[in-house]
Amino acid sequence: MMGPAHSLSGAAAWLGVGAAAAGAGYPMPWPVLVSGALICAGAALAPDLDHKAATISRAFGPLSRGLCEVVDTLSHAVYKATKMRGDSHRAGGHRTLTHTWLWAVLVGGGMSLLAMVGGRWAVLGILFVHMVLAIEGLLWRAARVSSDVLVWLLGAAAAWILAQVMDQPGQGASWLFTGPGQEYLWLGLPIMLGALVHDIGDALTVSGCPILWPIPIGRKRWYPLGTPKPMRFRAGSWVELKVLMPAFMLLGGVGALGALGYL
Repeated sequence: MMGPAHSLSGAAAWLGVGAAAAGAGYPMPWPVLVSGALICAGAALAPDLDHKAATISRAFGPLSRGLCEVVDTLSHAVYKATKMRGDSHRAGGHRTLTHTWLWAVLVGGGMSLLAMVGGRWAVLGILFVHMVLAIEGLLWRAARVSSDVLVWLLGAAAAWILAQVMDQPGQGASWLFTGPGQEYLWLGLPIMLGALVHDIGDALTVSGCPILWPIPIGRKRWYPLGTPKPMRFRAGSWVELKVLMPAFMLLGGVGALGALGYL
């Protein structure tokens, strides 16, 4: 899928988690619901770090473009080193390492650890990166015609305001994980979820997605998991724009109402 659809699906997924958490007796304070939805929307772009032309490659100028080149090279090397007899030859690393469940878990867990041990500046850094990505994904038309600096300033302001609110007692820093020193441990959850939702979205397209790597399936370690081929579509097609994106918005709205106790 394309960037806007990925971001919408990520936001909708976290709002759905909010509704489920409320039903299970762990309601999210509204700052966690809002922050998590934006983080998940941004994180849903991150697996495309292996693609030099993806939305994320433009988000932070030369820094993100250079990082995409490094991740593409690394992903391709991992693919070549671990592929089995049935896996095809590839010229690049797109839709390989960063499009797996293992990558999602490691990145989410790493961000949780960083938030817990890195203190306020680590939390602000995580929020800033994902706020910028959320703007690039959800407000992509405006972001394309705006200067990068304006997008970065908006992301920094959003990160600062949300952190200030969540630092207040009962407003989210200790949601779900309440032990001493576990503030913001939950931040890795929307990041992991965003990556997984991205992978599931790509599995709906014609190329499929190797979500289950490194678990081998048949003669392939990089098996492109997906729906039956007649049900798949091309990224950016009318199915994505006219069916899936409106569905994500509707599901997100229902999830938000459930999370806030209106359903």
